[in-house]
Amino acid sequence: MPGAAREEGIAMSEEIKVDLELDLKGLLCPLPMVKVSQNIGNVPVGGVIRAVATDPGSMADIPAWAKSTGNEVLSAEKQGNEFVFLVKRVK
Repeated sequence: MPGAAREEGIAMSEEIKVDLELDLKGLLCPLPMVKVSQNIGNVPVGGVIRAVATDPGSMADIPAWAKSTGNEVLSAEKQGNEFVFLVKRVK
């Protein structure tokens, strides 16, 4: 049922608790990734960082960093001129 799937998607996004917000707007590559890396230890294991960047390079850098460090990008999306990431600390 398309309606049920849509409702589940909304419920899932509402369940994600953000532990730390990072405003990375105006920072150029590789600084958005560096700031996420520096701050991942400030959230508990299982915790989530919401990072907002304006550098298009962050769409490649942050997921690559997460993969190499064993953390998880829950979402990475372009919203207007901003790139919004939800990054979960796995270990």
